[in-house]
Amino acid sequence: MLHANIVPYREQDHDALVEIWRRAVIHTHTFLTTEDIQFYDEIVRSGALREVEIWVERYKEIPIGFIGLNGTKIEMLFVAPDFHGKGVGTRLFHHVKQLKGEKLQVDVNEQNEGAYLFYKKLGFVQVRRSELDPSGRAHPLLHLEL
Repeated sequence: MLHANIVPYREQDHDALVEIWRRAVIHTHTFLTTEDIQFYDEIVRSGALREVEIWVERYKEIPIGFIGLNGTKIEMLFVAPDFHGKGVGTRLFHHVKQLKGEKLQVDVNEQNEGAYLFYKKLGFVQVRRSELDPSGRAHPLLHLEL
């Protein structure tokens, strides 16, 4: 078991979190094209991390995963691929659940079955579906609530 700690976002972690995002997306979002990844990378790199409340899990002072919230909505949860399956995402989820309560929501890409199964295991259920993502791209979203 990892001995990691969860701390608030620090500006000096920005580039490391962008890199975690990029590596995790390449690893898990196999339905995205290179152009899609470049499009979303620009959004993340240019400030998306500064627009939400971010909690970072650190291992030996190095960020290994993060979760971003807008109120009670999980906007992002990404873990460095080397740490997938080691409980990082679950710990981050339980941390924000303790802070925000039981009324959490999250959107997942329909094609990202791993993410859907992860949230389903945590108790989320699908309440809606959208054909397009918030950027208007044809990546259907499943809207889940705890």
